[in-house]
Amino acid sequence: MDNGTGSSRRTASPPSEAVRGPVRSGIPEHGRLPKYYAVKGRLLDLVDELGEGGSLPAERDLAARYGVARETLRLALRELVLEGRLQRRGRRTVVAGPKLEQPLSLVSYTEGVRRQGRVPGRRLVALERFPADAALAAALEVPSGEPVWHLERVLTADDERIGLESTYLPVARAPRLDQDFDPDSSFYAHLRERLGIDFGGATERIETVLATPREALLIGTPPGLPMLLLNRSSRDRDGRPLERVRLLYRGDRFSFTTELRPGG
Repeated sequence: MDNGTGSSRRTASPPSEAVRGPVRSGIPEHGRLPKYYAVKGRLLDLVDELGEGGSLPAERDLAARYGVARETLRLALRELVLEGRLQRRGRRTVVAGPKLEQPLSLVSYTEGVRRQGRVPGRRLVALERFPADAALAAALEVPSGEPVWHLERVLTADDERIGLESTYLPVARAPRLDQDFDPDSSFYAHLRERLGIDFGGATERIETVLATPREALLIGTPPGLPMLLLNRSSRDRDGRPLERVRLLYRGDRFSFTTELRPGG
């Protein structure tokens, strides 16, 4: 409306109930909602209705129920799988349980999973020794060619595969690892209780990656599923390098928590 000064003022319409608040439910400013996203909202209602472990109807039945093409439905289902709300089990799609939360600390995987009432497990892939190449030797501060252990295990929670762990450490720190260590147990507990080695600290880097075909096969996920990758360098209480660890976790089944405090 003209205000008599040659300029006009436009008053924005109040936001609808669906987009109020700090999180706008994924609705863009122009208000046009992609069809698949509207289907995703209806699927979330179905997820809440079915509860953990509930099976969704077949894709053709869901597409007919919501009046959309199957490709549109698949886009919505794919997002919910990536977000960890749904899981593929063969030809079935089921409602997933809550994600596991692991603290960003020197708490072992075993301890972290047990705190959440789940049963931790590990399946041995490889326990081998080989001469350290220049990069690994530098990271562990040992001479190039020094024997190191490589311990690789699939991580499970309640028998569900959720990650892959690769640990490297000098053979000299644990000479009888292949004889004395139970691969299904906590490696940190073994170092502490059997070898008297305490951790003094670690540096950890987290990033997102896609699993390689081999990693996806071991973890039991599609190769295109986003993964959380942790690279950790640990030291003992004397400040000596102890291990290098590469941890790969399913992004749809795992999350990390930490406590933040003011600096200074």
